[in-house]
Amino acid sequence: MVAGRRPRESGTKPGAAGGVILDSGAFVALEKGDPVMTHLVDRFTSEATSLVTSAGVVAEIWRGGTGAQVPVVFLLRRTRVVDLTDAVARILGLMIGARRTRDPIDAHIVLLARERGWPVLSSDAADLLSIDPTLHVEEI
Repeated sequence: MVAGRRPRESGTKPGAAGGVILDSGAFVALEKGDPVMTHLVDRFTSEATSLVTSAGVVAEIWRGGTGAQVPVVFLLRRTRVVDLTDAVARILGLMIGARRTRDPIDAHIVLLARERGWPVLSSDAADLLSIDPTLHVEEI
């Protein structure tokens, strides 16, 4: 799978391995009414796909949950949000130090995907792949 291809065009089934990790770009795309993301959320809901994201992603995308954020609330209610603990923060620090990157939230997304063996749905594949070039990223 080539990172950066949209899920519908690639012919893959995000979540086929058991679930999907959602980066902030997935939530932003849904908030903007992206038809591919809207279709994926419908499919994830109907197929009861396991969804996981970082609490840091919630901090990046949350603006109160009203108006255009109603779809974000819908998706968050179906998504397990994983907190950043002290122990995890230390692992993330080691990861970004080793790869000479800066974003601990991206590192947390990578860690969540590695732990589960799941693909990531993101709008910034390059940033995630700079941390783990073997990561399966579907770009939205």
